[in-house]
This record gives sequence, C-alpha cells and structure tokens, in this order.
Amino acid sequence: MKVILREDIDNLGKSGELVTVKDGFGRNFLLPRKKAVLASEQNLRQLEHEKSVQTARNAKLKGAADEQAKKLGNVKVTIKRKVGEQDKLFGSVTVLDIAEALASQGQQVDRRQLHLAEPIKSLGSYDVELRLHREVTAKIKVDVVAE
Repeated sequence: MKVILREDIDNLGKSGELVTVKDGFGRNFLLPRKKAVLASEQNLRQLEHEKSVQTARNAKLKGAADEQAKKLGNVKVTIKRKVGEQDKLFGSVTVLDIAEALASQGQQVDRRQLHLAEPIKSLGSYDVELRLHREVTAKIKVDVVAE
C-alpha cells in the first residue's frame, strides 16, 4: 500500500514523503490516526502543491533574513553592569539582556535567535551569533563595560 505521510514517523519517513507500507499497518495504524493518506492522484497533486507553496514561503523567509542580516552586520551593543573584584560581574549578561539592548537601538530580534554558549560573566568584547534562518547567520558585537 502506498501512502503519503502527514507527519514524521521514526523508521518510516518524513512528512510529505510517499512510502510503501504493509496493508495492515497502513489500514489499522496510519490511516485511522490521520498520520497518512492514501496515495491517490488527487492526494499526490495536493502534495506537490503544498511542496511548491512551502518552497516559496521558505525562499521569502530566507530573503527577509538576508536583509535583516545585512542591517545587523555592523551593529554594536554596549551593556553596562556593576562589577566586583577582578572585573567579575555581579550576575551575568544573558541573551535576554542583549535582545533588550538591541530593541532599545530599534532592532527587533527574538531572544531565541541569539546563541550564546554560556552567559557572559566578565567585562570585555564578545561576538554573539544571531541565527535568523536555518541558512542565515549574523554576528553582532557586544561590549560589556563597568557601570
């Protein structure tokens, strides 16, 4: 039996793939739980249409991410924090702090797009990666200075 998967299924395939399964598995598990549909002509045309729409949507999102990466390419953020001995911060600078600083400069960025290996705990200059799209990244410069 040939079916089109509607969601990812381990050891079988990803959403939108055309796969061949045993009749009982398709009839008793996949179809009643709406995890797949039969591979009819109409469903195959619908699948091709959905793939083309998804491709166009991804291209549009990537183009917008490229534009935003160009705008953010030369952005420099300065964050002031209180420090103790040996230039150690009281607390740390997190992605939320960086996102707020970018928002104050007029750059709207979701904090989940900022990737910091670990919170910043000392003064200095850091490069923070900003993942705008699966294929588009930008680097912003973050300076942490004493208050």
